[in-house]
Amino acid sequence: MQQSLENYALQKKLTIAAFVLFGIKICAWYLTNSVAILTDALESTVNVTAAIIGLYSLYLSAKPRDIDHPYGHGKVEFLSAAVEGTLMIISAFLIIYESLQNFRNPHQISQLDYGIALVAITAVANYVFGVMAVKKGKKNGSLALIATGRHLQSDTYSTIGIIIGLILILATKLAWLDSAVSLLFSFLIIYSGYKVLRSSIAGIMDEADSELLVELVKKLDEGRRPNWVDLHNLRVIKYGNVLHVDCHLTVPWFLNVNEAHTEVDELDKLVKKHFGNTVEMFVHTDGCLKFSCKVCQKAECSKRQHPFENRVAWTIDNVVLNQKHGMY
Repeated sequence: MQQSLENYALQKKLTIAAFVLFGIKICAWYLTNSVAILTDALESTVNVTAAIIGLYSLYLSAKPRDIDHPYGHGKVEFLSAAVEGTLMIISAFLIIYESLQNFRNPHQISQLDYGIALVAITAVANYVFGVMAVKKGKKNGSLALIATGRHLQSDTYSTIGIIIGLILILATKLAWLDSAVSLLFSFLIIYSGYKVLRSSIAGIMDEADSELLVELVKKLDEGRRPNWVDLHNLRVIKYGNVLHVDCHLTVPWFLNVNEAHTEVDELDKLVKKHFGNTVEMFVHTDGCLKFSCKVCQKAECSKRQHPFENRVAWTIDNVVLNQKHGMY
């Protein structure tokens, strides 16, 4: 809950900043009449729209779960990121259109020195805010903040390209460079928008996060206890900043209910130690079978029916993909 409130507070600041920076770019365009600055300002309208959408999505994701949303409201962040990625791509095509139009009918540019100074201010501010958003988003597991941050950073790169173009125009008096640089950096915006859109679709479709799974399995294998005979059917679903983890844990068959529950508690503690407290664990316990003895590391076991042969490291293949416990 605290992380959701932190995300919302930062997104609120980003929304205010988006309006201010958009106003600065409009002033720069008014002074220079540069199509590159105009398209940069046009791209910033996406910043404003996305910031508002992101703010609303974080407001919803911060709400506690209810009877209609038993897993919380975190998935709205994926929708927010999808809208933002789509808007980024649309704005890039609008920039391409304006650039091609300006090739045919060049605009008279003036007061480039003032325009460069104003646009440079927005570039620095966008990059700083983008780094803050990505850092906080990764820390708190917020796709909406990460999407906003990456968008702001891509906006910075396009603005840098525009500044370079304006400096070249100022030095060479070649007006066509105004459109050429704007056209070039529109493709960078399309690529960034695709990445944001791809991540959001993956979240909506509950696509497995391979990097997260590899890291989770690694930590579980390193912290394995003697009574953890086997782990299988591991799955992870991400809702906002909350990870929902479910798996089957094989323990010695002769443990009573309380003893088996203790092993589940230890598993829960291990996961939260490395991935934070916003983790929900759903663990089903299985009793070991005869063939489990060969890979069971429990040293003193009066019920052992086969000698221990070797320790099998837990990996994606035998923890996530394997459907039958102990069958190595």
